[in-house]
Amino acid sequence: MNEGTEIIRKALESSRTVLSEYESKRLLAAYGIPVTREILVERREDLTGAVREIGYPLVLKGCSPHVAHKTEKGLVRVDVRNDQEAGIAFEEIFSRMEGDERALLVQEMVRGSRELMVGMTRDAQFGPCVMFGLGGIFTEILRDVAFRVAPIEKKDAIEMSREIRAHKILGPIRGMPSADMGQLSEILVRVGEIGLQNENIKEIDINPLTLSGAKPIAVDALVVLAPPT
Repeated sequence: MNEGTEIIRKALESSRTVLSEYESKRLLAAYGIPVTREILVERREDLTGAVREIGYPLVLKGCSPHVAHKTEKGLVRVDVRNDQEAGIAFEEIFSRMEGDERALLVQEMVRGSRELMVGMTRDAQFGPCVMFGLGGIFTEILRDVAFRVAPIEKKDAIEMSREIRAHKILGPIRGMPSADMGQLSEILVRVGEIGLQNENIKEIDINPLTLSGAKPIAVDALVVLAPPT
């Protein structure tokens, strides 16, 4: 049993159908998908050690399986640059969170202006379907996405990347390098594999998948589970 399978098992045993961001990204990392460096902090006294290990500037996020839309709820602080700012952000974020399962995600700040989205949805007829498209705050407005039924190969992933209207964002633009299409294709392939190997996963949402230079990194992620039958 790999770490991803264990995360799913524990969530279902707790009658949860949504993984926290931290759990979701640990699951992705177990399948070789690059994610941000981060540490989960549950107590104020552990904050200093975490920020020292990750290093400034960083991002602080409220983390709970019961919290979605963190930005809209004021649970995200970006470009935190010193201990004073980190302490204030910790107190503010914790004060906005409810319930006992409260934690803070101390995350490296990934610099990159190109945001993509990768996902998986389980269709009743076709099974796991892999999704690729333009990510970030305009995802729901632009709906610039392509789909394939899993399993997919790298050639399928390349085709998907060319199908979106904004495909030129993957090339060299304004001094930025072309996206690492080998690594991006591998991420799409592995998301399909996760869906095929874990029947309890209903949805995977990696948004944004940020291009840091040429390299894609999962900056935020959400995994939704189907209740066991």
